[in-house]
Amino acid sequence: MTPIELLAPAKTADIGIEAIRHGADAVYIGATAFGARAAAGNSVEDIERLVAFAHLYKAKVYVTVNTVIFKDEMEEVERLIWRLYEVKVDALIVQDLRLLSLKLPPIPLHASTQMDNRTAEKVQRLADLGFPQVVLARELPIETIAEIHKKCPGTKLEVFVHGALCVSLSGRCNASEALFGRSANRGECAQVCRMKFDLLANGKPVLKDKHQLSLKDNCQIENLEKLLMAGASSLKIEGRLKEADYVKNVTAAYSKALDAVIAKHPDMFCRASSGYVNLKFEPDVLKSFNRGFVKDVNKPEANFDTPKSMGEPLTRHTVLHNGDGLCYIDKGQLVGFRVNNASAFHPVKGIQYYRNQDIEWDKMLSKPSAERKVAVDIEVQDDHITMTDEDGIAAHLHFDNHFELAHTHQSDNIRRQLSKLGDTIFEARDIRILLKKNYFIPSSLLSQWRRTLTEQLTAERLRFYPQEEQLHTPIDVEVETPYEETHDRSTPVMICHHCIRRQLGICLKESTTKERNQNLALKMANGTTFRLDFDCKNCLMKLYLA
Repeated sequence: MTPIELLAPAKTADIGIEAIRHGADAVYIGATAFGARAAAGNSVEDIERLVAFAHLYKAKVYVTVNTVIFKDEMEEVERLIWRLYEVKVDALIVQDLRLLSLKLPPIPLHASTQMDNRTAEKVQRLADLGFPQVVLARELPIETIAEIHKKCPGTKLEVFVHGALCVSLSGRCNASEALFGRSANRGECAQVCRMKFDLLANGKPVLKDKHQLSLKDNCQIENLEKLLMAGASSLKIEGRLKEADYVKNVTAAYSKALDAVIAKHPDMFCRASSGYVNLKFEPDVLKSFNRGFVKDVNKPEANFDTPKSMGEPLTRHTVLHNGDGLCYIDKGQLVGFRVNNASAFHPVKGIQYYRNQDIEWDKMLSKPSAERKVAVDIEVQDDHITMTDEDGIAAHLHFDNHFELAHTHQSDNIRRQLSKLGDTIFEARDIRILLKKNYFIPSSLLSQWRRTLTEQLTAERLRFYPQEEQLHTPIDVEVETPYEETHDRSTPVMICHHCIRRQLGICLKESTTKERNQNLALKMANGTTFRLDFDCKNCLMKLYLA
């Protein structure tokens, strides 16, 4: 049986805790430095707090160290990694293979998508270097994932299932560094892809002021079963800059969908962590930030009109609230407004409206919206009581039986008192009373037993947490000199699976129109121009500084 991991983003430790409460089997978070989202750093102390909470549910915490590391930073990185190991982080997500030359603690390393992991040969090479889990490129079709799994069956494959799509192949975008000295591979991406461009054909503008590189978002919630069958074992939600409301909703939605898939294949798959989630709302991915969705990441589309969140399409069944935010596209521009009087709003015929802020939804998610419990069975015998959790871990309490016989039946009161597990992580699944006689046991003593057992079992869950370790022997791995150190103008600033020709209907493979011989370029508002080169054999579009 294959354990399946739903992996959620954590901007902060508190958001990571909410992700686990809402169904995540693992979370990934940035430390003080060297993460691909420089604006989402966290202290080691905060990460330790997150780890302690996650491990109660057998959930994992991965820390991103997934940037290019300069030579003079290696000692600092090594110290940070040792500190993360000491607080029991489960694995590091890394990009720079030069880290393998360091004296590392026995902590598992996962290969970041920033390594551009698109082929079975690349995944096998990483496995040979000691990576037990590889984060695949976002743009891979399910058939390619299945092929990689077939050729590399011993490597866990992590696949992005939701969130923003990078227009460039991961780790191959140099646009931000080239234009602004802010490297995407150093966690400082300026999001050039979300800016406006003019499309030039033979030097003349044919499409003006459009977001031609701003992709719609990824949503694979309907494809989870296919992904599991293809060999994906870790399903990753993008969004380490997202706030708690986004993480709560999207994590809950995917957790619910994943449970449904596993219920269809109980002999093949199981969840990678413990416990079950009680939601206080019905999750809906359309209600969280999105630019519109693509289901086929192998053929991504840009939203030419806006890089901002569109939200959920309004229908005649949508119930609006005072204060909701609506938007629509007018002559290629996003227009947004707030509904002050919902009962008086009348949509204009022919306009598709979207709600990008549901005020009541936001209020609901600002409050506690889920709880996660670990099932326990309690057994009471004449001289001891045992509490055993769903993972088979047990706490025992022995006592001297000097109880008097009761005049009335005591089983109901014993069950009632022992089941009051309150704000602990536990919930009673079965309480068996195997007393030989009808003893009177004071409610105060039953409460004391309950508190002692939950404290012991909580400690035992942490003591028996299956911490994985991986020994490392320092090795030198030859890597290309990073663009940040060369600024080689012959290097593409982007390599994209997204193709402007294909989206405009002038794909060289699919079209015989006269546009096939045009030289295309993209021009920014500041005059910077990118020459477009089309590698049609491999369905890649490359951008070079003109």
